[in-house]
Amino acid sequence: MATQGNGRQPKYQRIADALRDAIQAGEYGPGDRLPGENDLMATYEVARMTARQALGVLQSEGITESRKGIGVFVRAFRPLRRRGIQRLSQEQWGAGRSIWSADIGDRILSVDQIRVTEESAPDRITPVLGIDANTAACVRSRRYVLDGKPVMLATSYFPADLVAGSAITQEDTGPGGVYERLAELGYKPVHFREEIRSRMPSHDEVNRLDLTMGTPVIVICRTAFADEGRPVEVNEMILDSAAYVLEYDFDA
Repeated sequence: MATQGNGRQPKYQRIADALRDAIQAGEYGPGDRLPGENDLMATYEVARMTARQALGVLQSEGITESRKGIGVFVRAFRPLRRRGIQRLSQEQWGAGRSIWSADIGDRILSVDQIRVTEESAPDRITPVLGIDANTAACVRSRRYVLDGKPVMLATSYFPADLVAGSAITQEDTGPGGVYERLAELGYKPVHFREEIRSRMPSHDEVNRLDLTMGTPVIVICRTAFADEGRPVEVNEMILDSAAYVLEYDFDA
C-alpha cells in the first residue's frame, strides 16, 4: 500500500520501489527479464524518460543489469561475503590457504590478469609504506574474477629491497600467498589496518570491472605490519560494490 510519503516521491522512484518489492517477493527471480520501458509506460501511464529512470535506479543499486538490445534483467550474480577479520588470521595464510578462501566457500575466485614490476610507488603510498620517493617498490597488480565476472582490482606495494629474490616478485607466490612468504623472510605480518571508502569509478575501472552505469566502487586500503610496527605491504583494492558484502565479526 502506498504511503503518504511515497506520494511525495518522484514517479520514477515509486516505480523503482514497486519493481524492487516484486523482486524481493520472488515475482522476478535471478536472470528474469523485467518489464521494459514500453510496458512501464503503459502500466503506470508515464513518459519514457520516467520509465527509463526507474529502471536506472535498480541498475545503480546493482539489483539488475542491462543487456544491450535485449532488456533489463534481475542480476543473477550472488554477492561475495568478504569476511574482513577471519580472512587475515594467521590460521588462514599460515596453513597455506589463500586469504580469499575464507570468503568464497565452494565458488571459484581466479586471477585472470597479473603484472609484477619494480617501480616507484605513488606519492600516496610511499609514506604509508615507510619508503621515500626514490626507493623502488615491488608492485603486484591483479584482477580477480568470480563466477566469470570481474569483481576486484588489487595492487600491492612492498619495499623492493625487502622482498628481492623471493616468490613475492613472481606471479605465483605459492601456498599461503605473500603473507606466508613475508613470514619466511622474517617479516611475518602481526597487525593489519584497513581503511574503507566509497566513490564513483574511473573510466578504466568501469571497463576492467565491467560495471553497470552508476555503480560505485568500494576502495579498501590495507597495510600489513611486521614486528615493531614496520609496514611491509600496502594493498589498494577496488571492489565492485554490487558484488560484495563486507562482514566484520568480532567479540565485544
